[in-house]
Amino acid sequence: MNIIVYAENQDGNFKKSVFEVVSYASQIAQTNGGNVCAVSIGNVPAENLAELGKYGADTVVSYSQDYVNSFNGEIYSQVLAHAAKAKNAELVILSNTYSGKTLAPRTAAKLSAGIVSGVISMPETASGFKVRRTVFSGKAFADVAINTSTKVLSITPNSFNITENPKSAAIENADAGLNAGDAKSKSVEIARTTGKIVLTEADLVVSAGRGMKGPENWHLIETLADTLGAATACSKPVSDMHWRPHSEHVGQTGITIKPNLYIAIGISGAIQHLAGVSSSKVIVAINKDPEAPFFKAADYGIVGDAFDVLPAITAAAQALKSQQA
Repeated sequence: MNIIVYAENQDGNFKKSVFEVVSYASQIAQTNGGNVCAVSIGNVPAENLAELGKYGADTVVSYSQDYVNSFNGEIYSQVLAHAAKAKNAELVILSNTYSGKTLAPRTAAKLSAGIVSGVISMPETASGFKVRRTVFSGKAFADVAINTSTKVLSITPNSFNITENPKSAAIENADAGLNAGDAKSKSVEIARTTGKIVLTEADLVVSAGRGMKGPENWHLIETLADTLGAATACSKPVSDMHWRPHSEHVGQTGITIKPNLYIAIGISGAIQHLAGVSSSKVIVAINKDPEAPFFKAADYGIVGDAFDVLPAITAAAQALKSQQA
């Protein structure tokens, strides 16, 4: 089974999610045979391209022409389709990031391929091809069979471990023969949040709600997050009141995340919020209301005032960090 993996980069550097999907593809290839080809679009240094071999890529195909200098869903999906056809790929894998959500359906359409998004399992290939995905905002699972000869999967970030399977990946340069004028739309501006951990890729997330009483108290959240090396997040009411930017809003109408640890402080736990965080591996809820719905979903709960609990947790984390230094 020949596999194509989209190696998404930001300013020439690969994201953690890329190493996850390359590792995922490598495990499939080990079980079913075939090669793993990582496709890089944009200007990426040769040493970064070679790094993909560390996680099991047999080859890395680089498209670095002027027409791919900035992200465009129309152009990038044509490039991926070009690579898939050139490598006779039976399976195309992307991470279910913002870019992946844009590219996966477009690429599937160009390849007349069946597609499953938000995949959280390795495929079952004993009889056909079946994968599991989350449905109903993470409240249930669906096992989906794909019957087309070419298949497209987008993998939920943080669902699979990064595993090394070192190979000397051959690096190839390719050109899909396109130009910027082939796109019916173009990116006018790309605004990125800087100076902090990206929520969708964070292993640890510290989140808070209206229980913090105001933006002036958010330093307590940030101090704990800095101590743990975690990203910060918030509930919808907090972003609606402009206490925090909308880029930190997690929930059904915000960002869906799957960290290893999610700490919810002063958040009641309404179903709309839980829909965005219920796939977290461990959930800790801190709330002074013992009847808060979040406690039913949490693995651990602390009933107490956030203004008393947070300084104590932060101090304990800082002490442990000092011992490990």
